[in-house]
Amino acid sequence: MDRWDRVGRLAAYGGAAAMAPYTVIKVSWVVGSLLGLAPVGAGFGLAEWVVLNTVTVGMAAVGIALGLALARPWGMRLPGVPVVLCAWVGAGFLVSMLPYALVDSLLSEPDTSGGDSDPKMPGWEAALIQFGFIGMGLGLTLALPAYLRRRWPEAFTGRGGGPSPLGRAAAALGAAVGLMWLYWAAGGTAGLAHPDEGRATWHLLCGICGTWALVAAFAVARPGREGPGRLPRWLPSVLGWLGSGSLFAWSGWKLPLTLYVALAAPPDVVLPERLGLAIALHLCAVVAGGAMMWTLTRGPSRTGPEVAAAPLG
Repeated sequence: MDRWDRVGRLAAYGGAAAMAPYTVIKVSWVVGSLLGLAPVGAGFGLAEWVVLNTVTVGMAAVGIALGLALARPWGMRLPGVPVVLCAWVGAGFLVSMLPYALVDSLLSEPDTSGGDSDPKMPGWEAALIQFGFIGMGLGLTLALPAYLRRRWPEAFTGRGGGPSPLGRAAAALGAAVGLMWLYWAAGGTAGLAHPDEGRATWHLLCGICGTWALVAAFAVARPGREGPGRLPRWLPSVLGWLGSGSLFAWSGWKLPLTLYVALAAPPDVVLPERLGLAIALHLCAVVAGGAMMWTLTRGPSRTGPEVAAAPLG
């Protein structure tokens, strides 16, 4: 085991440990709401609140299992597809969440006030949740490359030639979605039903997700090139991996929530966007992200098609 492997394994253990408090908090929310000991979030009924937080508990459990798989020997024997899929989706969530959590913690102040009808999250609880996301994100940032290096040394050697027609279409679709999000982040109001609901944190998340969408579009559309002054061949693959994961993961998460708001019309939840447009954008982002990932994993490699298929073996 070399130094890089040791750092990666320690980071994987650290990420799994950082996510443990988040999991405990979410379980307490589910159990507490079912027993009537904890409040239900504004705009949600009991059933919706339990389902939402049960899903996040499952996601956190997968994150902990992924962290352990990246560190333990048994992780090398797991089937390639679920490992790659979980790593891709998890990285996609976290590359957007990390800068959001860091900047949001600087912009906002802890608010523990409020009456019984509007309970607030305790400051220590919010801090532990942010610590979980940041810790898991930093852990995966170091652990994933080390794991890929051990199991699939050729995984990020880069693509040769130009993008496929599917790749070009996915890049164009992802870029269109990203530009719309960046337009809203910059203060644009076209397509917004309730512009006043777009707070600073919403603009921040639009800006982060829009930036990653454009990064992914650039990475997928850019032909692999070598030579002086060129980008390393592995860099577009890494950027495409992260950016496509951000598109797929975040819009895959926000699409059902937006559909719920559109269909149930909870009185306490108002989204800034026109709901039809938001649903269309999230759907396009999911399709574009998935198509980008397919292009990156199926694209030609400089050492032949057998290497291009290696990450999924």
